[in-house]
Amino acid sequence: MAMRAVLFDFDGVLVDTEWAIYQSWRRVFEDHGHPLPLEIYTRCIGSDFATWSPKIHLEELTGIGFDWHDLDARRQQEILLDHTHEGPMCGAVALLEKLASAEMPCAVVSSSSRRWVGGWLEKLGLAGYFQTVVCRGDAPRIKPAPDLFLEAATRLAIAPADCLVIEDSLNGVTAAKAAGMPVWVVPNRVTASLDFSAADRVFPSLEACALEC
Repeated sequence: MAMRAVLFDFDGVLVDTEWAIYQSWRRVFEDHGHPLPLEIYTRCIGSDFATWSPKIHLEELTGIGFDWHDLDARRQQEILLDHTHEGPMCGAVALLEKLASAEMPCAVVSSSSRRWVGGWLEKLGLAGYFQTVVCRGDAPRIKPAPDLFLEAATRLAIAPADCLVIEDSLNGVTAAKAAGMPVWVVPNRVTASLDFSAADRVFPSLEACALEC
């Protein structure tokens, strides 16, 4: 595939953060007598709770209004503990090294906060691989809207059609397609059961992606 830049989603693509976040929510639901199946939870992957909210869903299931400030603080502690020894996704560094050797511009494009994404990139030594990082707040709307991807293309001065997106979520695929960009998907253990037929390609791993870049 002809491409002039590669735009990476962050959570679930470069670092396996999605699983611990899902597990924290699953525990909250089970503590209140309800399951949280992946096929329901994945509605918010790649976007935010405006797309689908586990908070609203649990309140509707239980008829209870929760103190989300305290629950979110507890979940955040659990998530950070679960991520203590987390590293880059398998194959991520090798793929980034290959793209860097080819002088291919790369960007991170994420619906998460800059503090979250930037902190991880610095912690794992990945920041130097990217010419720009576009996060929530850098464009009017997050995924599934195309705004973040279009902002990244503008910053790189590359036409959207020449930017390859690597994603793991349906919201991300929708956003990339709306931006006029080809999109490859590498599902993770949270999104593996989803239908990614709208993507241009689906790969089992970043190593497999590297063979095609």
